[in-house]
Amino acid sequence: MRLQKVEPSGAPVLELPAQPGAEEEYPQVPAGPLPMVPENQVENSKLTEDLLATWMKISEAKPSDTEKHTCDMKRYQYSLNSMVLSEDNVKKVVKNRVCSVAIHPSESIIFVAAGDKYGQIGLWNVDCKTEEGAHVFIPHNYSVNCMHFSPSNPAHLLSLSHDVLRCGDVTRAIFDEICRSEGSLSSFDFLEDNASTAIVGYWDGSIAVVDRRTPGTSLELSANIGFKITRTVHVHPVNKQYFVAAGSVDVRIYDVRYLKSDGNKPVSSLNGHTKSVASAYFSPVTGNRVVTVCADDKLRVYDTSSLSSTVAVLSTVRHNNNTGRWLTRFRAIWDPKQEDCFVVGSMARPRQIEVYQDTGKLLHSFYNVDYLGSVCSINVVHPSRNILVGGNSSGRLHVFKEQ
Repeated sequence: MRLQKVEPSGAPVLELPAQPGAEEEYPQVPAGPLPMVPENQVENSKLTEDLLATWMKISEAKPSDTEKHTCDMKRYQYSLNSMVLSEDNVKKVVKNRVCSVAIHPSESIIFVAAGDKYGQIGLWNVDCKTEEGAHVFIPHNYSVNCMHFSPSNPAHLLSLSHDVLRCGDVTRAIFDEICRSEGSLSSFDFLEDNASTAIVGYWDGSIAVVDRRTPGTSLELSANIGFKITRTVHVHPVNKQYFVAAGSVDVRIYDVRYLKSDGNKPVSSLNGHTKSVASAYFSPVTGNRVVTVCADDKLRVYDTSSLSSTVAVLSTVRHNNNTGRWLTRFRAIWDPKQEDCFVVGSMARPRQIEVYQDTGKLLHSFYNVDYLGSVCSINVVHPSRNILVGGNSSGRLHVFKEQ
């Protein structure tokens, strides 16, 4: 009408109804303890009860007291070759992109948890072959960035989102609050085997210490470590006073005993990264290695057997880490059963999950052209069985296991 030089009629434009967004699809989760009731469950469901009863039962069984050890490379490669993916072991467990995965240490049943981009946690009993083997809970409002079963009590599943660290306690069927923060939380790790204290990273670069034994949901200590971003924190498996923090281009090791609010100096710096670092983790048995994933398309392994001010690079692997905005960034994680081998997602085709030795040698690629057609950014390995779980950007988990 403007082009035809016609005056507008003066009638108001009809208001279109707003498009439903994520906020309407997922109503805000209130603060405080939340009942362990799945999404969309109107009444008590026998199927949910069965799932939670399974989690409780397998948490009571004490794992066999096997010493962590590293077997020879031939035996290890043989075990990797024995692990396969079948149609039964692929399932959409959450609605959106997987941001974290945890595996229960049970030696009898494969029980896994996945956290997604919008605060959902999916629990899946992989050995339950019916459709109802998985249930979705919504204990968070934002991306579930980090999740671990408690090492001392796997009836507890701790999960961290931007505003809160929660403990899903299946014995009480409740998602309790451990720590609530105004800042934006990025990751956490336990400072002790009994999981009573934790180190927590913030997206603004600072870190904090949380003690579950103290009343309330506030922090014990907040510390500026000079980072712009802290993406991951990980505690040394033997000398638990040390933790490694990975930030924008920084990877540094600190001693938690000497943390103060400001002016913290690292014990060691792991230099050489030219772009942002997605993760840094100590090797599982001795902590003598740290593996990092960097946006400069390199995986780096550092020798942390002696913590001097600067730590030497042991090996560097060229690796396409350009996951883009629609995929969760890769995190290289160590196989808890094999001190010198780590697992990482891959952009290669056919889609696969790769296993590397700390020397930089590619040992094995997990793939299945029929049942794995997507990038698995987030992976977890069972602490005592030959089981690998990979999560993709559409909420699917893929479980490779021995035949």
